[in-house]
Parts: sequence; C-alpha cells; structure tokens
Amino acid sequence: MSTPSPNAGRTARDRARAELTREIKEEARRQLATDGAHRLSLRAVARSLGMVSSALYRYFPSRDDLLTALIIDAYDALGAAVEEAARTGSPRARWRAAAHAVRNWALAHRHEYALIYGSPVPGYQAPQDTVVPAGRAPLTLVEIARDAPDTEVPPVVGEQVARIRELVAFDIAPGALARVMVAWTQLFGMVNFELFGQLVGTADPADEFFDYAVARMAEFVGLPD
Repeated sequence: MSTPSPNAGRTARDRARAELTREIKEEARRQLATDGAHRLSLRAVARSLGMVSSALYRYFPSRDDLLTALIIDAYDALGAAVEEAARTGSPRARWRAAAHAVRNWALAHRHEYALIYGSPVPGYQAPQDTVVPAGRAPLTLVEIARDAPDTEVPPVVGEQVARIRELVAFDIAPGALARVMVAWTQLFGMVNFELFGQLVGTADPADEFFDYAVARMAEFVGLPD
C-alpha cells in the first residue's frame, strides 16, 4: 500500500481548517443576529460549537480578528453582488441594477449589513485589510459613471475629490466623481432608513420610492440611457 504524500496530508489539514473556519464564522453570524456585534464573544462561539476557547484562539486570536473576518466577508459579498448586477447594459441600466443589488443584499443580510454600515462596534478599530473590500461596491458606481460630464465643484470638495481620484484605477471627471459621491451617500442612506425603520409610516413599503430615487440619482449623476 502506498504512503500518502506530505502534500496530500497538508491539503487534508487545510480543508479541515477551512471548514472549521467557516463553521466559526457562521456561528458568529448567528450571534450577530441574536445578540449584536457589541456582544460577540469568542467564548460563546466556542461553547456553541463544542470547542474549548483555546482551540478557537488558534483560528481567531481575538474578538477583533473574528469581527474583521466577518466585516471583510460582508463587504466582499455585497461587492460581488453589485459587480455582478452591473456587469452589462447602458450606464443608467447598470446604475439601477447596482442600486437594487445593494438594497436586495441588505434586505437579505440585515445583520451583516448592520455590521458594516450600522453603528460602530465599541472598542473596535477596523484594520487596513478592510479598505479594499469596502471599496468594491462604491467603486462599481464610480466605474459606471466614468464617462459622465464634468461640472464645477467648490474648492474644498475639489480637493477631496482629487484625493479620491488618486485611489481609483480609471479616469473620471472631478465633477462626475463628486456627483457619484452625493448619490452614493444618498443610496446607502436610503437603504439604512429602510432597514432601521425610519421609513415606517411614510415611504413604507419602499419599492416605488426606491425606484423613483434611483432614477433621479442616475439623472443627477448624468448617466445616459
């Protein structure tokens, strides 16, 4: 009988580690839903999985490490949904699709959305690792508007836009980027209002209001049909 190669053994260990990592994060998400991010506890996660805390610490040395992993996963999942939705079509159609992807993902993953766009978790400071995943959804909106017309902006806004333009991988007029920033904050603010009950008694259900607002945003940004 042949002896398994060291590579095969490492692959099996890697698969086992990946599976347990997935289970840890799934349990942590369940606790987010029931207790909130501020009460997330490695000991509670370990207890729910039938693990000793010391074993879980080999995967996530601290609560903040686990929170960071959940935040990156959430940003990546949202970003992937927006990128996929906005893959084809006219700029205006892509904008509508991207906006609806943000809303649909948020409604389907309320607690994960709250983790990345809700109240800050006390004592937690997001590391640099979260920056690139956090940029996926907004950068998709910027890319859609890359050919939108330029307009004049106030000097301070122009300085802020110039800093942002250095971070994006394609050219976009300063005025167009400023308008995308306005629309981006309106889009996510509108989703926040819906998720956290601020539209109850006014624009609830929000389907038609959301459609209307997204269409007006596209006009404001200057996107062609």
